[in-house]
Amino acid sequence: MARTAAVIVAAGRGERAGSPADGPKQYRLLGGVPVLRRAIEPFLASPGISELVVAIHPADEEAYRRATAGLALRPPVPGGASRQASVRNALEALAADPPDHVLVHDAARPLLPPSVIARVLAALAEHDGAVPALALPDTLKQAGGSLPSRIAATVSREALYRAQTPQAFRFAPLLAAHRRAAAEGRDATDDAALAEEAGLDVVLVEGAAEAMKITTAEDFLLAEALLGRGIGPASGTRTGLGVDVHRFGPGTAVVLGGVRIPHDEGLLGHSDADVVLHALTDAILGALAEGDIGVHFPPSDERWRGAPSRLFLAHAASLLAARSGRLLHADVTVLCERPRIAPHAAAMRETIASILAVDAGRVSVKATTTERLGFLGRGEGIAAQAVATVYLPAPSS
Repeated sequence: MARTAAVIVAAGRGERAGSPADGPKQYRLLGGVPVLRRAIEPFLASPGISELVVAIHPADEEAYRRATAGLALRPPVPGGASRQASVRNALEALAADPPDHVLVHDAARPLLPPSVIARVLAALAEHDGAVPALALPDTLKQAGGSLPSRIAATVSREALYRAQTPQAFRFAPLLAAHRRAAAEGRDATDDAALAEEAGLDVVLVEGAAEAMKITTAEDFLLAEALLGRGIGPASGTRTGLGVDVHRFGPGTAVVLGGVRIPHDEGLLGHSDADVVLHALTDAILGALAEGDIGVHFPPSDERWRGAPSRLFLAHAASLLAARSGRLLHADVTVLCERPRIAPHAAAMRETIASILAVDAGRVSVKATTTERLGFLGRGEGIAAQAVATVYLPAPSS
């Protein structure tokens, strides 16, 4: 299984984001939570990230300690005179026991959706690097000088994208590119530029509008507005729906709701083919607007071959917890002709409740048939539908 580390770059001074008295922007509060902490938490909740290192300014040690209190983190590394130097310092700190992959993220992007992490990680299965990006929506004008200025040219925005972070790479080639640039005295605005210069295969993947970078004081106002409008940790009750189907194949048992049920056939799937937990995972992800199970656990990734589906459900629960949310109720309906579900429903409820760390009274498991209609009625497989109701609290003020 590939080891993946995350590097959070938090050594800048952020002078355009407010007065010096406000302090560096990464330690200011956004919805009552330090910007840096918001930037870190999605990586701690991601099942694809095994370790994390933060590069900070040496003068910020006390602010860093307060912002990350209670988080299980390794000691920070000192940043450098530039962003590139800070990233290199963090990579060198990881080089003693190098990971296979590394994600580099700006601390000034505190509203990162976990789905973006999942997309860049998935791209590393086939490429040397991946950069989340957004298409440019506006017409571009080239100025003849500082504004006000005559327009020198209109630039086509076709095929132009705004790069975001986290940018994901295979570790060894990225470290080599950083070392070479440092030796040659070259600087770059992002890690992808160094990777491109080194001839690495770097692709663009879909980014997210809410993964904006806070640069100015106005950006803080926009980020606060996004939180208040439900982008990022939003308040209120939400409902998500999940559906999953697996066909029968050779085997002596099926796994449903985390419970092994003896049967004359098994269910075919990349993991353990637990339709109940798959449907419920998708329902929780849907309530959080975080994509589906395939985004977070791609079937093309061999790490998940034969994996117990409780890992998937636990990941969805961790995303909910990272946003200080809670599960109000989960309702699952199993559709099949066989095996009989009723004798195992109580055990399934208890298992699901244990994975989600809730009382079993918040979990419902029931079953029905399709009156022998369709592929389910012919006994060719099992399907499950799940509805998850969650509550997300309002951001602190």
